[in-house]
Amino acid sequence: MPVSVRVIPCLDVAAGRVVKGVNFENLRDAGDPVELARRYYEQGADEITFLDVTATVDNRDTTYDVVRATAEQVFIPLTVGGGVRGTEDVSRLLASGADKVGLNSAAIMRPPLVGEIADRFGAQVLVLSLDVKRSTSTASGFVVTTHGGRRETTLDALDWAREVIERGAGELLVNSIDADGTKAGFDLELVRVMRELSSVPVIASGGAGRVEDFAPAIEAGADAVLAASVFHNGELTVGDVKRELARAGFLVRENHGVFE
Repeated sequence: MPVSVRVIPCLDVAAGRVVKGVNFENLRDAGDPVELARRYYEQGADEITFLDVTATVDNRDTTYDVVRATAEQVFIPLTVGGGVRGTEDVSRLLASGADKVGLNSAAIMRPPLVGEIADRFGAQVLVLSLDVKRSTSTASGFVVTTHGGRRETTLDALDWAREVIERGAGELLVNSIDADGTKAGFDLELVRVMRELSSVPVIASGGAGRVEDFAPAIEAGADAVLAASVFHNGELTVGDVKRELARAGFLVRENHGVFE
């Protein structure tokens, strides 16, 4: 049976507010996370991703009260990332209402953490977030970054993706730092190479600007598409994207009966 492709609005949160920039820089206020999450839920979002984009940079925990308030307003899977350093952080986030936890910088600093989380909570809980840049420093031409795209590592993005899958990651959130916020479309080459190597679902992120940008990402191999600014700015609704995906021949879920 065909699996429905998922449309996932992303809330990049800093200091309790949704923010958005270009290439992860020049962040500006985009609204209240609880209000936006509720809006996207009502529009038919399949999931919500909540990323505390400054938690790791500021060396602090995720804002649990905002997570809790968001979880009380939406009744679809909620993925939360940012500031996760150990299994106790995961336990606390799940207790606060998260369904899945996103992991990035902490996994790079201590790769065994991936397996520890998967063993304790199950692979389905763990979304490994890869913030990827194009680079001549790696064999694949893609390098992993940390701290919200601010720091390049020496890790080849494809090698790292293979490793985290082997360690127990249940899903890959692949975000193109080069495309992020540009509205020039997803990095389809990046999506394709990740699909070729991945035995787990791949979420494409970074670059959505028009309703026509989403279907090519699914065609390139993504199981889900994630976007932020086009939803926050009101340029597109979740329903707009789902209608376009359905028109392109993909199976989508009609949450709440209709697309808003």
